Amino acid sequence: MFHLKSIWLFTFSDLKTIVVPETAFGIITAISAPAFGIPVSAAPSYSSVLRRTPIVIFWVWVNLLPMTIDNQRRPSSILEDGLNKPWRPIPSNRLTPRQAKSLMLALYPIAVLTSLVIGGFRPCLSLIFLGCWYNDFGGSDVSWISRNFLNACGFVCYAAGATEVTLGSHFEISQYGYLLQWFLIIWAVIFTTVQTQDMGDQAGDVLRGRKTLPLVFGDSRSRIITCFPIAFWSYGCPWYWQSPVLAYLPCLTLGVIIMLRTSTRRSVEDDNATWKLWNFWLVILYNLPLMKYMSME
Repeated sequence: MFHLKSIWLFTFSDLKTIVVPETAFGIITAISAPAFGIPVSAAPSYSSVLRRTPIVIFWVWVNLLPMTIDNQRRPSSILEDGLNKPWRPIPSNRLTPRQAKSLMLALYPIAVLTSLVIGGFRPCLSLIFLGCWYNDFGGSDVSWISRNFLNACGFVCYAAGATEVTLGSHFEISQYGYLLQWFLIIWAVIFTTVQTQDMGDQAGDVLRGRKTLPLVFGDSRSRIITCFPIAFWSYGCPWYWQSPVLAYLPCLTLGVIIMLRTSTRRSVEDDNATWKLWNFWLVILYNLPLMKYMSME
């Protein structure tokens, strides 16, 4: 149980960020397949989606786990986590960095083999490449642009893999124009707003020497910069899907709340709560194709 808890703690803070939202994306996208121009015959039934949901969750988690270990085992990460997340396995002395590296090396082949069997193989390989860039070549530290870029690419890869596993078959995103456009839009949403997570981590990021957006532009200016794309996407995404007026309401309401909190609530605790709301806002945007599909029936 001790080691199982240690493995769980590696991904605990990413459950709300990756596992739940990207699982939701895959399920919602598969159910809404006809809204993307995917033939009805290729769309899974509700019962099929329900049966495959645990498999989707497992795919996302097993591909996330070695990446989080790789990220958390490095000296700069241990220093940062000692301040921001002291309960993680390495700063809490549940594992040594050497043990974490051995575990990571054992888990990457498991993620690849899992993806070969249940789907999501190409997103899996893409995630390994992105993780190497992010962790081994300093992509998360050297520039806020590369950091946001890699985060956005990672989100989209998890979303693509979850969608493929939910559908139960390999698919070419480029074959379906709306699907490709939606992935690009989601990438842009994340690239322009994911710095919300960095607002509450500034003390740890200073120790690590990261060049996040709030550390480059300053706290106040970065909060203003972040509010503009949140406002744009809160309106723009439902507009893209030609959503009914009621569909605009949750997007705009939560978007306004996030903007107000980002600009006025600046404690670490408030910033962490705002980051959770950002993840919920993202899931609401993910639901827009489902609303479109329901209006088609």
